[in-house]
Amino acid sequence: MKTKFSHFVAAAAVLAASTAALAQTAAAPEHTVAYNIGVTSQYVYRGLSQSNYRPAVQGGVDYSHASGFYAGVWASSITWLKDFGVSKAKVEIDTYLGFKNTVGDITYDVGYLRYNYPGSTNAGFTKPNTDEIYVAGTFKEYTLKYSHGLSNVFGTADSKNTTYIDLTAAFPLSNGFSLTAHVGHQKFRGPNSADASYTDWKLEAGKDFGSGITGTIGYSGTNADEAFYAPPGKKFTGKNTGYIAVKYSF
Repeated sequence: MKTKFSHFVAAAAVLAASTAALAQTAAAPEHTVAYNIGVTSQYVYRGLSQSNYRPAVQGGVDYSHASGFYAGVWASSITWLKDFGVSKAKVEIDTYLGFKNTVGDITYDVGYLRYNYPGSTNAGFTKPNTDEIYVAGTFKEYTLKYSHGLSNVFGTADSKNTTYIDLTAAFPLSNGFSLTAHVGHQKFRGPNSADASYTDWKLEAGKDFGSGITGTIGYSGTNADEAFYAPPGKKFTGKNTGYIAVKYSF
């Protein structure tokens, strides 16, 4: 009886281990595809309003592999290109790929990002399509990121090798709340460096409502040159401003 019982215990242990292994495998699939769609009271990027302080619709799709490789596409409605007279483009489409992994207490992230603005560019203006590479490191709540322009940046002439460095601190709170603080510096190269370069900041609160729904409310600002970043007859795009957004991920 003892022998049969010991065999039963051993078999049960093997079954339990196999079940746990299967559960672990199911929890971490090799390939993952995720989607998101959202709306924001205005689209603010690096401290500058991309939608003239008006609502924007946004959405994207992301692919990730268990190895750490990822790729995706994200889009948002915009108005700034039309406001500045650069083109009639009404949408920004970002395509990106990279690799992310963790070594010890540091998570590193390296990748390539292209900002695409479909449509022809008006005579006398520089094409706004922008290519960047980036590297980032995260330690606990803090992420330091460096981005480097491989092309002219956001329609600014002779601005290749423009850089953006930023520090973000993200603090998870109780009941699904979070708090994020950010500061960054956009350093333009070329003849427009003095007018185009600026520092931006933001403070943002988030809430995870469950079922893939998240909300954010934030306030941002810059020390950007108003004359350079004010479209003709429009508001200065880098002023201190608040925003609110809702996103659904699935």
